[in-house]
Amino acid sequence: MSENALTSCRAFVFDAYGTLFDVGSAVNRFKGTIGDEADRLSSIWRQKQLEYTWLRSLMGDFTDFWSVTGDALDYAMAAIGKKDPALRAKLMETYLSLDTFPEVVETLKTLKSQGHKLAILSNGAKHMLISAAKSSGILALFDQIICVDDLKTYKPHPDVYQLAVDQLELSPAEISFQSSNGWDIAGAGHFGFRTAWINRTQQPMERLSHSADVVLKGLDELLPLVAQPEKA
Repeated sequence: MSENALTSCRAFVFDAYGTLFDVGSAVNRFKGTIGDEADRLSSIWRQKQLEYTWLRSLMGDFTDFWSVTGDALDYAMAAIGKKDPALRAKLMETYLSLDTFPEVVETLKTLKSQGHKLAILSNGAKHMLISAAKSSGILALFDQIICVDDLKTYKPHPDVYQLAVDQLELSPAEISFQSSNGWDIAGAGHFGFRTAWINRTQQPMERLSHSADVVLKGLDELLPLVAQPEKA
C-alpha cells in the first residue's frame, strides 16, 4: 500500500496492550524485588497471555482477560521458580495502571483535535481497559472502548473486528487499525481494515496472508499519513 492508504479513514482504532500500554512496565516496577529473572518473567508472562487467548478461543473455553492474565502470570512465576503471593498480587494490580509509550498521549490528542473518531479494540476486559486508560489520562479521548467480554472469543477472530464496525457504524475500509502485534495486524487486514503496524522493536513480518498497509516505529509517525477531516 502507498503512504496515503490511511487518508480516507474516518476512525482510528487502537489495540491496547503493547500498542498504547507498555506491558513490560508492570515487571519493570518490581525489578529490584524479582532480580535477574525479571526480563524472563516479563517475556513468559506476555507470551502465555497471548497463547491462552488463542487456545481458549480454539477450545471454545472463554474466560475473561483478567483471568487469562492471572493464569499466564502463575505459569511465568512457576517457570522461573518464584513463589511469592504478595508479588503476584502487586503485579496484577499494576496491570491496571500500565505506563503508556512516550508518544501515545500527544498522538491521541492530536488525532482527537483533528476531529477523528478514536476507539480501543482489545482482548482486554472492560474494567482493565478503563482503569489503564483513566490512569494514563487518555480515557476521555476515546469515543468507544470495545472489548470481547460479551462476544466471548478473542482476536484475531473476525467477529472481534466486526465489533468496531458495528459500534462505530463505519465500513471496514473507513477504519484504520493500529497494533504493535503482527498477528493482530494480519487478522485486521484479513477482515478488511486499513492497518498500521507499530513495529517499535523491528520484528520480522509475520508469514500470514495479510501484511500492514504501513509499518511505523511509533504512533507519532501516523500523523503525517492522516488527512484532517473537512470542517463543515
